[in-house]
Amino acid sequence: MFAAPETYKHDLPTFHSQISMPYTLTPGRAAGTFLAEMPNRRIVGSRFPGGMIIAPAQDFSPVDGEEPEALVQVPESGVLTAFTRVGGVVIGLIRLDGCANEFPHKILADFAGLSFGQRVTAQWSDADEGTSILAIKGFVLAPEAPEGKVTDLADPAEPLGVIDYSMSLDFEHAYGPYYGRMFDEIREHGRIIGIRTSNGEDALLPPREVDDITHKRTGTWKACGNTGTIRGCSIINMEILGQSRKPPYVYAEIVLDGASTRMIHVIEIDDLESAKEKIKPGTRVRAIWTDGERQGRVSDIDRFEVIED
Repeated sequence: MFAAPETYKHDLPTFHSQISMPYTLTPGRAAGTFLAEMPNRRIVGSRFPGGMIIAPAQDFSPVDGEEPEALVQVPESGVLTAFTRVGGVVIGLIRLDGCANEFPHKILADFAGLSFGQRVTAQWSDADEGTSILAIKGFVLAPEAPEGKVTDLADPAEPLGVIDYSMSLDFEHAYGPYYGRMFDEIREHGRIIGIRTSNGEDALLPPREVDDITHKRTGTWKACGNTGTIRGCSIINMEILGQSRKPPYVYAEIVLDGASTRMIHVIEIDDLESAKEKIKPGTRVRAIWTDGERQGRVSDIDRFEVIED
């Protein structure tokens, strides 16, 4: 007999996790040239019909969508038009000389000493920042800086074509008593347990405190079977970023015996044609556990396989 949920420990330790999303960015000709010129310590803008100058360079006018007539080199000096402080760092908007828009960047000055209309100039980083806008370390106060002039961009660098980026979010996570018990059972005993519904014997998987249907407290723990039935599936036959295994395989929603909700997992296949014949809603499958020490994760089940008649 499994213990009632409220008897399971609540003070579970947290563990470090990270969500990461690598991707590529195509900056376009104008922004690509702006970035390519950062190592050369030149700020590139766009000149549009009518004479409007925008920096950083853009491929289309923010006013009427027109394409630029030319890329130009804009001055490193300008006027501070707005500023704020975020986490101790001063961020400002600078209207570079000759430009019609504001250029956002760090202001390397004491916040208390700033005021609108002050003259500033770019300070370049001593470190090698490559083609990043961080090649400009920030802007410093320069009350005596003369007003700069926009000039033609001579011998522009080849614009960047594709930029590799990666965004990540680090966080501390705790499973809690319901998920925690489920993963502990996977690690320690190689079995999947759910939680009985508030008014029946079928188990909710993954377990949760409140029944989705009745909105009442769920019941006691229940071990689900290693076998189940496919209720929905898709054949994956092309490679995409983030896959944990090489296609082809089947991505399936499986209701384990004794459960009332679906578990998402994979079914390995040898070829597409046989998979189309065998794998469909209603097909019976069984879990195949990984060899070696279990980690307390759903991936401790390596895959599901079709139960042959």
